[in-house]
Amino acid sequence: MNRSAPPAPPVTKDFLSVLDLPTAELERLLKLAAQLKADRRLGEQAPTSRALAGAHVALLFEKPSLRTRATFEIAIRELGGHPLYLPAEFANGTREPLEDVARNLERWLRALVIRTYEHDKVTTMAAAAQDLHVINALSDTEHPCQALADLLTLTERWGDCVGRTVAYVGDGNNVATSLVHAALQFGISVRLASPAGYELPAHVVDEAVRTARNGAQVSVFRDPRDAVASADAVYTDVWTSMGQEQEAASRRRRFEAYQVNGALMAAAKPRALFMHCLPAHRGEEVTAEVFESSASIVFDQAENRLHTQKALLLMLLGAP
Repeated sequence: MNRSAPPAPPVTKDFLSVLDLPTAELERLLKLAAQLKADRRLGEQAPTSRALAGAHVALLFEKPSLRTRATFEIAIRELGGHPLYLPAEFANGTREPLEDVARNLERWLRALVIRTYEHDKVTTMAAAAQDLHVINALSDTEHPCQALADLLTLTERWGDCVGRTVAYVGDGNNVATSLVHAALQFGISVRLASPAGYELPAHVVDEAVRTARNGAQVSVFRDPRDAVASADAVYTDVWTSMGQEQEAASRRRRFEAYQVNGALMAAAKPRALFMHCLPAHRGEEVTAEVFESSASIVFDQAENRLHTQKALLLMLLGAP
């Protein structure tokens, strides 16, 4: 980070998807996040400790959260801003339209971080408030903040990511979508394995391929062993996400063969990494053996949510 340079103008008003940032801006974000991570030990003496002084940022979460809420609140405070946690009821659109909620908030706040069951709510609020920066902290279709942390974690481990391969095993969900959107832009190929009916939507693959660099590709498999073969990292997520609880029994049956265990990891490269966005259900999508192994970088991913989200806030709000 060039500490003497003036603030760069925001390249986008909102961050609703990884695809909202051009590849060059994603690269800049990761470099900024790495510097912020190094500077954190300086505490209030860090160059950015007052970057958001006087700025209020609201958190509107329909879904429960540990990592997302904690890291955004800490990020806002460590940048000198003020987090405001809003009751989940304001995201349901029944007390008053979401458009009106957003138009009120933009009179008081610099940014809104929203975590919701429906992606349409994110886009509706972003479109309604022209002066409010809206950040998608998770929706039913995308989880772009997780993908930023994943990329920072992989660059810390690998340095240059070009030519690497990540195997994603399990539900073709919001985490998988944002992973594919991000990875291909950094030259990382993704190999997907999901049961029939739970694949990543074709339009997501098409979107990712259009932004791919350095020959990165998406490959789709039914057998998880084929997807994991020679992979540099293996990524999985819970089989049943929040809001899908009524499907839990059927999903356990359908995903049983997609558990990441020692045998599956053995099919990957010898020093392959294990990734998970958390929370994890040991004994379902991953065994305790793998989760607690030296291959696991899950808590590095979790930590890096803080640093990448700090960088995101600085870039969106035009701070140095």
